[in-house]
Amino acid sequence: MSAEFFDCLQHKHAYVAIAEFKPGRFADAQRLYEKAISTYKDGFKGAFLLRKPNSEEGIAVILWKTLEDMEANQTEVHRKILEEMGPLFNALPVTNIYEVCSEVAAYCQDLQPVG
Repeated sequence: MSAEFFDCLQHKHAYVAIAEFKPGRFADAQRLYEKAISTYKDGFKGAFLLRKPNSEEGIAVILWKTLEDMEANQTEVHRKILEEMGPLFNALPVTNIYEVCSEVAAYCQDLQPVG
């Protein structure tokens, strides 16, 4: 069987962190989040930072090809950035690892009339 077939069978993993920041500190946390993301290399598949409207609550989702890739990207530079972020939290974030079971890509359709 081809390598492409086996690649399709392999699921990505998502690191998910749910947190609430101190008042007015979400923008600082976002800057540090983006700085941390910029250090990721092999196996990094994308990231999202979600913010609940009119709040300091957020959800970070970071996608990885494998758990080993995620662990390999936990460098000293990455750790220092997370230490900077620590004082911005109201409480420690709740974190989990999830397997991506379904992924649906958006697409555009040309809706012009036929004829």
